[in-house]
Amino acid sequence: MGQQHISVIGMGYVGLCTAVGFVDKGNKIFAVDKDHEKVNSINKGLPPFYEPELERSLQKATKGGYLKAILDLEEAILNTDVTFITVGTPSKADGSINLKQIQDSATEIGKALNKKSGYQLIVVKSTVLPGTTENIVKPILEEQSNKHCGSDFGLCMNPEFLREGSALYDTLHPDRIIIGEYDKKSGDTLELLYQKFYAEENPPTLRTNLPTAELIKYANNAFLATKISYINTIANVCEKIPRTDITTVAEGIGLDERINPRFLRAGLGYGGSCFPKDLKALIAFAKQQNYVPTMLQSVQKVNDDQAKHAIELTKKEVGDLSGKKIAILGLSFKPDTDDMREAKSIQIINQLLDENANVTAYDPFAVPNAKTIFKNRINYASSSINCLKNADCCIIVTEWEEFKQLKPEDFTQNMNQPILIDGRRIYNPKTFSKKLRFHAIGLGQ
Repeated sequence: MGQQHISVIGMGYVGLCTAVGFVDKGNKIFAVDKDHEKVNSINKGLPPFYEPELERSLQKATKGGYLKAILDLEEAILNTDVTFITVGTPSKADGSINLKQIQDSATEIGKALNKKSGYQLIVVKSTVLPGTTENIVKPILEEQSNKHCGSDFGLCMNPEFLREGSALYDTLHPDRIIIGEYDKKSGDTLELLYQKFYAEENPPTLRTNLPTAELIKYANNAFLATKISYINTIANVCEKIPRTDITTVAEGIGLDERINPRFLRAGLGYGGSCFPKDLKALIAFAKQQNYVPTMLQSVQKVNDDQAKHAIELTKKEVGDLSGKKIAILGLSFKPDTDDMREAKSIQIINQLLDENANVTAYDPFAVPNAKTIFKNRINYASSSINCLKNADCCIIVTEWEEFKQLKPEDFTQNMNQPILIDGRRIYNPKTFSKKLRFHAIGLGQ
């Protein structure tokens, strides 16, 4: 395929993985970010966060001269034909999203377009609420560029569905492409870019208008969050019924093709940069439209309460937590990432500290991020075994693969009291219950 010149604005998870993904198919990328340190790091082939395979792919991209990280957005616009906006949209106190980075990017892009001749396609990939692209981004672009959307430049909304921990894989192998288009030419341009990019592996593509594409992203994440809170609700019911196990219940209902088994793993609830933020934003948006989304509010409450449940199970076994050493295995919100945004470990550790417990934690990659949150209020272990040493209870918070390799003897031989709370259902209850005091989410005693 012919080489495309593409600019990506914002080097977070979505932006950097998108940029590296396009390079993988032979395109030339200008990666733009305002953070000097991040730009320098990327140009050295060092990602500012952990993501499997990303460092290897980034080093290949930078050494080959296919990806250049820069601070100057204007330079990026003047040297490319397609621009993806992938900046962050963090939550405000009321749950709505902060659009400052979106507005700033649109302003700078518009000013750059004013100096450029020729058609440029602008693609909003950041997660934004319905109406944002058409009512906020488009007017800014037109005002700053003195050009008209549709004739002088194109505009699309192209939501991403990347999973942290497999974001680069998802970039290269998406299960669908959603294109929200301002006009047909904009949509055609973006669809053609993806057809060249994916070639014979081109996934199903749905073309629609801008606000519908924006809503699809929120509806998608809200539904997945709902499945998680639903199975955790049933898991909590299971714990009240002797001999029931939520893993078997989930397997049984997952065989129904209308339900399917995905996102039916009971545990401590969801976290990360997407589900909590997107659910809050959708709830706030619905209320602004004079609709109270009762079900979504319940999904949020179930998830907020799930971390407390781990503390309840711990206190049930240990009693008064004051002065007790509690081992926390897993800090990131999910395995294969060092991201601790909205991680359940934060809720759990803060509650343990409120109970005056002594907390020691271990995670394969997230300890540096944890230190910025907890400072010296907790202890940090160098391995899972060191974390277990002399502990009165262990809580599994993140289902890292290395934790799945631990045997009952690792707990019984190293802990002061062999008490294990399996918050992610990674161990066989029959095996572990014989050797130590074992509680698992959704396991009837």
